[in-house]
Amino acid sequence: MSTKITLDYQINRLGFWSAILLIVSGVVSMYLPLDIPGGSTAEHADRVAWLSTNRGAFIAGWANQIVAMFCASGVLFGITWQIRERNPLTAILAAMVVLVSVIAYIIPKFMAVWTIPLLVEVLSSGVTGAGAELADPLLRILNVSAHFSLYAALEELGFWMWAVFGLLVAVPLYGDSVASKIAAVTLGYIGISYHVLVAALLVGIVDLPSIYGYLEFSFNIIVIVIIAMGFQFKAALAASR
Repeated sequence: MSTKITLDYQINRLGFWSAILLIVSGVVSMYLPLDIPGGSTAEHADRVAWLSTNRGAFIAGWANQIVAMFCASGVLFGITWQIRERNPLTAILAAMVVLVSVIAYIIPKFMAVWTIPLLVEVLSSGVTGAGAELADPLLRILNVSAHFSLYAALEELGFWMWAVFGLLVAVPLYGDSVASKIAAVTLGYIGISYHVLVAALLVGIVDLPSIYGYLEFSFNIIVIVIIAMGFQFKAALAASR
């Protein structure tokens, strides 16, 4: 095989296995907690106690989220490769957007795995001294369930990048296969609906608690993109052998 064919095969294989692993991590996430039951409605003291008791499961849950994020990014990167011939400039811009989303997502997820457990350890052990008094306010700021926390803001930046990605690739991805058409339409819907919902939030038509469910739905349907692109990558693998 030539270098070009080999690269094509490798990237499509990356996209295919990323889609498979993303589905697996999604199943695993059903059995791992990401926060105390009750989420943002739970009392701070209860959250500290829960995090102390369920430290291992909490870290495992967010480590799985990191895996899922990288797998999703692998699928999106594979999509940019799929559109490179139809619109190379859009493919480059979309790849850059994927990179920004990875940076936006990895920061809060790493803090969930590393910083939050350490803050809880400081609070639970009663450690005193330089910096110890900052543990409590920092843990409140990094509340993983509060929509207005610093943690949520970084997550929303990642969501926004995915929505921008959807707007960029929807048209050039709409190709000859049924799978590419389904993925393109779904990504276009995600991109448009997310920006409409955020605009409605910014002008005060709806409030954040009300809109959060709609935003979550918009990105839950990305599973359609993952499944469709799995078939698309598989077909591309067969063609690039």
